[in-house]
This record gives sequence, structure tokens and C-alpha cells, in this order.
Amino acid sequence: MKFSTFAFMDINVCIVDDNKDIRSALEQIISMSDGYNLVGSCPNAEEAMLHIPLIQPDIVLMDIDLGEGDNGIEVVRKLKASYPEILFMMCTVYEDDEKIFEALTAGANGYIVKKTAPHRLLEAISELQQGGAPMSSQIARKVVNAFQLRSREASTVSASKNADLNTLSPREKEILELLAKGLLYKEIAGQLFISQETVRKHVYHIYEKLHVNNRVEAINKFFGR
Repeated sequence: MKFSTFAFMDINVCIVDDNKDIRSALEQIISMSDGYNLVGSCPNAEEAMLHIPLIQPDIVLMDIDLGEGDNGIEVVRKLKASYPEILFMMCTVYEDDEKIFEALTAGANGYIVKKTAPHRLLEAISELQQGGAPMSSQIARKVVNAFQLRSREASTVSASKNADLNTLSPREKEILELLAKGLLYKEIAGQLFISQETVRKHVYHIYEKLHVNNRVEAINKFFGR
């Protein structure tokens, strides 16, 4: 009995997994399902690097731990650079944040765990082929949580930066803008009709308030770079 599918045209799938039993189970799921073609199955990174460019599958189900040699994330990183049209979906037991983001950064287009039910696996493959980015629910939650955390951290950093800038006096901001234009202390002093020593004191206070050590850092922080 074949698994049902939502695909409207055949999808060519390649499997990369070093576990023979799991690889065999995935092969059966793909082979027994209408709308899917099993075009390749590789037990390690070396064979994957050799065969995937030759068979040019639509989608690759990629394990992370492939035994000796490169892991699945490295394979994705290397192949995606040369074959951006091939879609890679990690199919792994790993659910930790580090592996998830490392895989997505390497170029993985989806991320599901191996305990995913066969019908959901097929739906994920179809979704990926149609332009989606399927993820197991627990993986999606981790991605959302991490994104929200990074957004909060970025907001905190931004608020801290603004608070630092708000401590600058109008004169200090004026001097910092002139520093950004490349003016020397002597030139700033002449333009503002103050002494070079006064300019130096202002610059010292600017560094102190912005928590920086030099002109470049102060300018970058002032202009939000």
C-alpha cells in the first residue's frame, strides 16, 4: 500500500544516511509513494559528494552524523555553493540549537527529525519542492524562540547604545561629527574657536561616555555602524 502525497509531479529524492536500517526505511517510504522517485542513496559524505552532482536530485534528505569524514552539514555547505538549485532537508536525531542554526546557515532548506511520521515526511518533501521551508514542530519552536531572543538582545544593545549617545553634550556631538569628517584637533579647535586642549578634553569625555577607545569606535557607535 502506497503512502498518499500532495505532490502534483514526481519529485526526485536522494537519501544520505550512514545508518543502514534507517536508510532502508527511508528508501521504502520514498519508493512506495506515488509522485516520488528514489534516484540515489548514499551511506557517507564521500559518496554523497560524488553522486549528488551526477544525479542532480530535486531534494536530498541529509543526515548530520555520517561517521568518518565530513558530516551532513559540511556536505550541504560544499554542495549548496556549487548547486544552489538542489534543495537539502536535514533528517536527523539532533534537536539542539547549535546544530539547527549551523545547518540552516550552511544552506539547508528544511529541518525535520527522524521520528517524523512517514506521511508528514512526504508532506515536508512536497512542501519543500513547492517553495516552503518545512521544519518539525519542535524545531520550528526552537527557531522562533531563538529569533525572539536575538531580537530582544538586539533591542537591549540598541537601547544601551542610544542611552550612551544621549549622554553626549551638544558640543561633544558637534566635535564627534567633525572627527567623522576627518578633521584634526587643530582644525576642530580653529573651527569652533576653542583651544586644542579643550578639544582633547571633549574627546576624552566622548570616549568615556561611549565606552570606546579610539576615534573609529566612537564614530561607528555614533552613526550606528
